[in-house]
Amino acid sequence: MVGCRETHPGKAGFEAPLVRLMCLWENKVGSALSSKKNFREHPPYITRLPFVPFPVLRSSFRFSTSSPDRSRSPAAAASPLFAGHRPRRGRAIAEEATEVGVLCAAANMKFQIEDVTVYFPYEHIYPEQFEYMVELKRSLDARGHCLLEMPTGTGKTVALLSLIVSYVLARPHQPLKLLYCTRTVHEMEKTLAELRLLHKHLPPATRLLALGLSSRKNLCVNPAVVSAASRDSVDSGCRRLTASWVRALAAESPPGAVPACPFFESYDRAAAGGPEAVLLPPGVYTLQDLRAFGKEKGWCPYFLARHMVNYANVVVYSYQYLLDPKVAGIISREMQRECIVVFDEAHNIDNVCIEALSVSVRRQTLDGATRNLTRMSQEIDRLKATDAGRLRAEYNRLVEGLAQRGNLPISDAWLSNPALPDDILKEAVPGNIRKAEHFLSVLRRLVQYLKGRLDTENVETESPIGFVVSLYNQAGIDQKMLKFCYDRLHSLMLTLEITDTDEFLHIQTVCDFATLVGTYSRGFSIIIEPFDERMPSIPDPVLQLSCHDASLAIKPVFDRFQSVVITSGTLSPIDLYPRILNFHPVISRSFQMSLTRDCICPMVLTRGSDQLPVSTKYDMRSDPGVVRNYGRLLLEMVAAVPDGIVCFFVSYSYMDSIVNSWNEMGILQDIMQHKLIFIETQDVVETTLALDNYRRACDCGRGAVFFSVARGKVAEGIDFDRHYGRLVIMYGMPFQYTLSRILRARLEYLRETYQIKEGDFLTFDAVRQAAQCVGRVIRSKADYGMMIFADKRYSRQDKRTKLPAWILSHLHDAHLNLSTDMALHIAREFLRKMAQPYDKAGFGERKTLLSQEDIEKMSGDSAHMF
Repeated sequence: MVGCRETHPGKAGFEAPLVRLMCLWENKVGSALSSKKNFREHPPYITRLPFVPFPVLRSSFRFSTSSPDRSRSPAAAASPLFAGHRPRRGRAIAEEATEVGVLCAAANMKFQIEDVTVYFPYEHIYPEQFEYMVELKRSLDARGHCLLEMPTGTGKTVALLSLIVSYVLARPHQPLKLLYCTRTVHEMEKTLAELRLLHKHLPPATRLLALGLSSRKNLCVNPAVVSAASRDSVDSGCRRLTASWVRALAAESPPGAVPACPFFESYDRAAAGGPEAVLLPPGVYTLQDLRAFGKEKGWCPYFLARHMVNYANVVVYSYQYLLDPKVAGIISREMQRECIVVFDEAHNIDNVCIEALSVSVRRQTLDGATRNLTRMSQEIDRLKATDAGRLRAEYNRLVEGLAQRGNLPISDAWLSNPALPDDILKEAVPGNIRKAEHFLSVLRRLVQYLKGRLDTENVETESPIGFVVSLYNQAGIDQKMLKFCYDRLHSLMLTLEITDTDEFLHIQTVCDFATLVGTYSRGFSIIIEPFDERMPSIPDPVLQLSCHDASLAIKPVFDRFQSVVITSGTLSPIDLYPRILNFHPVISRSFQMSLTRDCICPMVLTRGSDQLPVSTKYDMRSDPGVVRNYGRLLLEMVAAVPDGIVCFFVSYSYMDSIVNSWNEMGILQDIMQHKLIFIETQDVVETTLALDNYRRACDCGRGAVFFSVARGKVAEGIDFDRHYGRLVIMYGMPFQYTLSRILRARLEYLRETYQIKEGDFLTFDAVRQAAQCVGRVIRSKADYGMMIFADKRYSRQDKRTKLPAWILSHLHDAHLNLSTDMALHIAREFLRKMAQPYDKAGFGERKTLLSQEDIEKMSGDSAHMF
């Protein structure tokens, strides 16, 4: 065995012998190579890389007594991956308890912002938090919409909740409600945790009710239903037990003959006493709390949460509950205008809006739709023979209009129409689709027409108007028939009493497409591609109805609610969002970060140690010199930077290519002399395991590197705070695939409609993704981390200035146009500086914490306090 010793700047303390190993990621995550026998039995490899033997070495590392106190879990202690390691021990520093930037949550603050008494759950507040609240209140008072960019790690969430909840409490006679929209369930849970902390510091008499709302998959407590693999299967399983006709049959049958959901039946019996009989007590309810309450009461948590949305002061749910018209139509339709809507982490909100109104149809979709139509035809024949009156009753309802269908039981509610405005719902359904058999005939012709359009060898692009004209000429289906397809299908499925809705997703997709193409004439394109340009030898025809105008989905939200707050840590350049979303904010503001020390160190690396320029431009990315310099950059950094390093690449394909090249050059083996390597894949389970083992490697002091992809799930939702991310390297500028026809069509629409230049939008989109990636490593002011933008294009003024202001303020001229050697020198100096004692309390020369007395001393208009 060969011994070596590695010392990191700022790290001193105990030594621990380590067994040199290669991370086995994909099938053997965490296998140890503690002997030659073990090495032979478990050959090392990385995802999709050929096996290359390497020596098994022992080494010892030095660890810092000032590192965060991170004890490894029992699972980590038992794992052979970390055999021979002692957990990191040291004095706990403030960052463990200051995620929102205050030193103690034992006490709270109460201060005035004009006429509102603000309750803040900590005894100190950041200056930027107070300034954020002032601007937010101005927006609420003006009853308008606002854009607020708040740096990461500055307590944006708790500032939002404190101000808005206090604002609602200060106006008890107004029907104000907070609708807080998050991107993921994880973010929803974090928001509710912050809200629970705030709730503890509100006046004792306050009766605040807040809850999270999610899908049945996350709320169902019936083991027979929730065990299904997919969300659609869970929804369908619930419908099989709770549909009104199923329950009616169960009531007429012997007990147990027809399956029923005991939780829904118990909830429904309680609800029979009136809406007030099934209310949650005041408090803050996470998804887990709702499930626990449901089990205790024997009530269905999902339908209870749906019911309580109308009574709650604060509702936390996902973007789709407001932006996707199919979901918003059944969940948020009764929300009053006085609601305050917050879209948190909204830097990609335009993409969410576009995806909500875009539909892709493949050959598998049409084949499945054909099977759905065959089964529905059989059900109609059966119904004619047994209960023809139901079909006649449906026909009469359709003559009166879709709005006259009556109020459906909550268990029968289906996804709402993707596009129809209320005035069209009052119209009578076209006569040629009122009868069930006639409607199925129309759908068959539509499916057959779409199959014919997919049978092409050329790429075709068409406007909705041109498509509708072609469809009418060849299949005899006019625009009005298309508009009503989705709701007519819904009506027919209710009449046929179909419960397994997951089996009918294909025909739902076709009707979704039909309704959208029949409703909108602008802001959409229909693009037919016979194959993926990146794999032209594999036929994969797809017909895409692509939405280009993000304002179409969010316009109903702006029109309906008096105040909409769009906020994130990466909204720069902030002036582009009002143009893309087509609205006029009353407040548009970007805030700086107050720091007791310069704990952020961004750098722009433009060349390697050999002075060759580096970039992921298409004509440079495969250059051996660029690949080698990128690898040498990481190799130099893993030897100098302690704990975790995160690398972001522009795409999965580029990450695969460059990692394979590094393996052939021997760079990966050299990197693993210092740290383990983990890789994000497109499989969610694999990536979750990789992240778990990455954190374990950092916790025990082994150190690790995580390879990830911009625009991926890790870049959008995973924090690498504290020792999990001391350095992030952004390899290249994450531009979208510029040859994509969907992207080209959107760029053309933005240029013609909003006068947004192609280059401006592409740069804006790439830089916001890069900023989102590097922002993952700074999650509190007690944290510190470095950011390397490894591409010569970041040195250009037009690219660099689009970074958020809180990054630009630390991007000094001396950190621009760096080589690998220069970046390494800056990194060492930065780490040495971060190892020195500093004013954690924030009351020194750089005052970053305000007490209640500080705020009370501020006189005059709070807008001029800074």
